Amino acid sequence: MTSFSKGAVAILTAGAAVLTVGLGASPASAKASDGFVRGYDKFTDDFDDEGTLSTTVNEKSNATCLWQSILWAEGINASRDSVDGVFGDRTAEATRILQDRWGLTNDGVVGKGTFAEAGDRLEYRNGSTFRGEELGVTYRGSKYAIWLYRDVQGRYQFRDGNGDMRIAGYDHWTCTT
Repeated sequence: MTSFSKGAVAILTAGAAVLTVGLGASPASAKASDGFVRGYDKFTDDFDDEGTLSTTVNEKSNATCLWQSILWAEGINASRDSVDGVFGDRTAEATRILQDRWGLTNDGVVGKGTFAEAGDRLEYRNGSTFRGEELGVTYRGSKYAIWLYRDVQGRYQFRDGNGDMRIAGYDHWTCTT
C-alpha cells in the first residue's frame, strides 16, 4: 500500500474540490467581454450579464443600436430614425426616462440592472432554447414589439432602422438609420 504525506493528501483533496466545483458550476448565459450580446440555453437570463452602454462606453456600437431599438419599442424614441448606434445625450436621456418607468436608478447608463430588466421582457417566439440551436424571441415593449434572433453561436441579431439584420456587438458599429 502506498503512503502519502499530509501535504500530498492536502494537494489531492484541494485539486478534487476545484475539479468538483468546476464541473458543477452552470455556465453563464453570456459574457459581455466576448464582444457580443449573447445568450445560451434558456433565454430568460440572456441579458443579465451584458456589458455597459453609455456616452463614454461602447457609445458607437451595434449593442447601442439594439438598445435604441428597445427604447423605440418602449415608445420613448419617437421614430426608428433615432436608431443609429450612437449613445449620445438623447439616448442617455431616453434611458433615464425608461429607468424611471422601471423603478431603476436613473443614471442614463445601461448596465447589468437595466439590461436585465429589458431581458425580463423577452418572450419565446420560435426555435429551440438548446445551446447551439437557433431561437427567435420577441422583445415586448409598451408600444411596439421587436423580433430578435439568437444564432447558433448565441449572438443576438436584430433589424436596424432600414430593416437590415445586424449582430448586436460591442466592438463593431454597422447599423444605420
